Amino acid sequence: MFVLGHEAEVTPAEPGVTRKLMAHQGGLMMTEVTFEKDAVGNLHSHPHEQISYIAKGSFEFQLDGTITVIKQGDSVYIPSNAVHGVVALEDSIIVDIFTPQREDFKY
Repeated sequence: MFVLGHEAEVTPAEPGVTRKLMAHQGGLMMTEVTFEKDAVGNLHSHPHEQISYIAKGSFEFQLDGTITVIKQGDSVYIPSNAVHGVVALEDSIIVDIFTPQREDFKY
């Protein structure tokens, strides 16, 4: 399955944050999330396992109470039901991969 980034629909998430639903099939889903500087991905949890890859920029990343600065080229594994969130330290892009798929992201 091919998904061309320039054809993927951009949807608003939180203030200063947009999301593209990229490839998703079987038990996997990938999204590309763009953050303006200082935009917040609010603390939340979900039953899905998640891996996040920083494609551009940097974030203050909170995972189960631990705060770490991650930047372009870094990644993080988020276990099922772990509380996590981010603050963009600059204009940034994060690629999130979920298993199983996030049905709430489909449109």
